[in-house]
Amino acid sequence: MSLVLLSLAALCRSAVPREPSCLFPGPSQEWESPHILTPGDLRDLQVEPVKTSVAMEDYSILMNISWILRADASVRLLNATKICVTGKGKFQSYSCVRCNYTKAFESQTRPSGGKWTFSYLGFPVEPNTHYFIGAHNIPNANMNEDGPSLSVNFTSPGCLDHIMKYKKKCIEAGSLWDPNIIACKKNEKTVEVNFTTSLLGHRYMALILNNTVIGFSNVLENKLSRTSVVIPVTGESEGAVVQLIPYFSTCGNDCIRHKGAVVLCPQTGVPFPLDMNSSVLGDWLPLLLPALLVVTWVLVAGICLMWRHEKIQTTSFSATTLLPTVKVLVVYPSEICFHHTVCYFTEFLRNHCRSEVILEKWQKKKIAEMGPVQWLTTQKHTADKVVFLLSNDINAPCDGTCGKSEGSLSENPQDLFPLAFNLFCSDLRRHTHLHKYVAVYFGEADPKDDYSALSVCPQYRLMKDATAFCSELLRVKQHVSVGKRSQACHNGCFSL
Repeated sequence: MSLVLLSLAALCRSAVPREPSCLFPGPSQEWESPHILTPGDLRDLQVEPVKTSVAMEDYSILMNISWILRADASVRLLNATKICVTGKGKFQSYSCVRCNYTKAFESQTRPSGGKWTFSYLGFPVEPNTHYFIGAHNIPNANMNEDGPSLSVNFTSPGCLDHIMKYKKKCIEAGSLWDPNIIACKKNEKTVEVNFTTSLLGHRYMALILNNTVIGFSNVLENKLSRTSVVIPVTGESEGAVVQLIPYFSTCGNDCIRHKGAVVLCPQTGVPFPLDMNSSVLGDWLPLLLPALLVVTWVLVAGICLMWRHEKIQTTSFSATTLLPTVKVLVVYPSEICFHHTVCYFTEFLRNHCRSEVILEKWQKKKIAEMGPVQWLTTQKHTADKVVFLLSNDINAPCDGTCGKSEGSLSENPQDLFPLAFNLFCSDLRRHTHLHKYVAVYFGEADPKDDYSALSVCPQYRLMKDATAFCSELLRVKQHVSVGKRSQACHNGCFSL
């Protein structure tokens, strides 16, 4: 096992030799000596919060910082990039990280033609905090010179955000607690409130608000249960707001509050005027009972016949039940012709391998909304298989069209292959994750040096290995990996 892990680490190191190793240093040593030439500033800097799994049912929200190098000659002088984060909220924080590039840059762009793009995941994110993120390249500008840098502002959302609600501090404040409040007006003087208590605390206050507080009540309950309380009110309560205030030990008076609306309670009895016709109902009752018995018998007979019919159909056609579809994420370099190669492969997956295909070209709108890193991370967990599609014939003619899904765009897509490769490269070091990745080649399996780490994945050549490849997809089993991801980039692979 140790030899396998060492070989995977060596392959990843050779595949992406320029990925940075990020550390938490002091002042940059490059300040101590002047430099005749220094690298330029960054081209782009982006920040987004990411939910990472620490342990079962325990999550950590970290800041994912991605940057793109400017494609000019000064990249040859670049040694490292330093990123500093200042947080201003209930508590102030300041932290820096220096990402050293493991090898000097020999070209302005990647061998595949895309720009140099890197990411770092590791700064913790607190709710409702304003962050200032600044980044500059090293060697720094000399003293008394304007140093090129790039900065962005980022304000983290509160505990009710769909990502922040999984932070431990937010969970302890009740972000995942759903009291399911139901409140109704019983009469002019009382309102009945029903809600589900939480294991986080034992004391609650229910307020009835209609411009002002018209009623309130304290509730004590130390277990998870459905609780009901009748609250006296001093004004009109229909359409009022009920506010539930919890008092948990971890957040005290500052826990997350929940609201509901007061409606009229449903009537439980028959109005008095109808009781005068009870004698008429008694006269018809002897005639209604036989009719009800007949209707009941017909319904039971019909249900039995339908059940027997469905049982026969199930027995007859159980052998033809189809397997569920397999979700496949396909990533490919930009040099591959989309219409000629990618579309041909997509149609093959759909028609012969019962696969639901995920392509970045068809989800440009979602990528723009989520960001490429978050989109790839989401698709990685959603997909049953991740297929790296490569082709030796980069001169193939683009002579066909491919079906476009909703939201697709006609312009050339951004090359997400290097970013996807960096994102998934850390998994290639883990023996338990190799089942999720496969490499498919149109032609002989001859991956470029930059992507030679894919040699550890199962490899198929189309159409020679088409039957074996489909069999691999159809017997796929989803695996959920739990554990803390590395917060630093090491062994030549970049963990996201």
